[in-house]
Amino acid sequence: METTKKRMSTETLVLGAVLTALVFILQMMGSFIHLGPFSISLVLIPIVIGAATCGTKISTWLGLVFGVAVLASGDAAAFLAVDVPGTIIVVLLKGILCGFLAGLSYNLLKHYNRYLAVIVAAIICPLANTGVFLLGCLAFFMDTVAQWAQAANLGGGVAHYMIFGLVGANFLFELGTNIILSPVVVRLLNIRLQQK
Repeated sequence: METTKKRMSTETLVLGAVLTALVFILQMMGSFIHLGPFSISLVLIPIVIGAATCGTKISTWLGLVFGVAVLASGDAAAFLAVDVPGTIIVVLLKGILCGFLAGLSYNLLKHYNRYLAVIVAAIICPLANTGVFLLGCLAFFMDTVAQWAQAANLGGGVAHYMIFGLVGANFLFELGTNIILSPVVVRLLNIRLQQK
């Protein structure tokens, strides 16, 4: 029994380490691919995978790594130029909450249906990411976002710009890829781990 626990713990740590590296690499690579003003984020997929295969502690860690990688990649440079502490708070908080809420939602639902639990975690993760980003814009960057909205001349004001200019297409892409890819990868990993 002790050996099985130790093996499971070792497998969790190894998978967590692999997912940590994947989060960092995907963020750095994703910073070169843009959809609108921001880069496309595939990073949320390993966070959801971590939530479903390693637990809430690892998924929260992966969220923190995501936040650090965003700061290191230069993706937050426009916001860092405006408010350094506000940017660091928003970026780290959105990453941490992505992982924590994905792990929490998975744990709450896994006893009913693991497939549904992964899908819900895959939905909650980008919702947390985008929601905290929008709240952070309101709290720390409202004047700057208002200037960007005026310069973009999209019409409809700041709220319209925030939804359609800052996060719209990127959020839909993150949500879609998470819902499609996360359950598939988790299922493949679970099959592989069960064969051992």
